Amino acid sequence: MYQTTLNQQPATIDFTLNGPLLNGELVNWDLVRITDRTFHIIHQNKSYLAEVLEMNPTEKTVSLKINGHIHQVQLKDRFDLLLETMGMSDAASKKINELKAPMPGMIVGISVQPGDAVKKGDSLLILEAMKMENVLKAPSDAIIKAIRPNKGDRVEKGQLLVEFD
Repeated sequence: MYQTTLNQQPATIDFTLNGPLLNGELVNWDLVRITDRTFHIIHQNKSYLAEVLEMNPTEKTVSLKINGHIHQVQLKDRFDLLLETMGMSDAASKKINELKAPMPGMIVGISVQPGDAVKKGDSLLILEAMKMENVLKAPSDAIIKAIRPNKGDRVEKGQLLVEFD
């Protein structure tokens, strides 16, 4: 499930086997892919030509051109929403010296080692919690000073995982 803003109103988008849901309601549309970045859509008897101009997975933004008008879409996934509820949504704008576990779980992957330079959004660790893998990413550009857990270690919420220089 994703959260965004649509016409200055908060909106939720979920992709199900029956099709996309917008605010819990099935979107009844006819979508045809023209190219890998261009689509023709018919929705409520109106025709739309949509083109994906740019996708930034790190920032979770999409730039779309729909019938000649450019739209910037910012998506928040369940992890972004969790960080907001924990009061950490602005963490990336501050100098961060450490990364702590947002929830209890097990470290199933480590993508970096001490001394590595990372960019904001780079994958650091994979934390498995509630049978789901959560990729913990660098909150800002930094140098890895230390990684506290090892692969296979169980961690508790708030436990120190990574120290940055």
